[in-house]
Amino acid sequence: MAVGPRDYIDQLLVKKYADEKVDNPSIAETIAADKMLSAMGDFSDMKRNLLILNNKLSSVCAALNAKAAHYRPSRYATA
Repeated sequence: MAVGPRDYIDQLLVKKYADEKVDNPSIAETIAADKMLSAMGDFSDMKRNLLILNNKLSSVCAALNAKAAHYRPSRYATA
């Protein structure tokens, strides 16, 4: 599997951005690593809790919709 530009547009983009600076080491000096990791952990905990809440809410809504559904017998039903 090759890594690199595949077509002409990709080659032009590689040439254009080859010398661009993409990392900023001064950010590492201003933010403490333990605070960043703590914030990332808090965010992931919040996201996990929101996903769990969304799943519970979906199941409750599905149960309510199933209870509230009124089924009519079909004229094609054979019993």
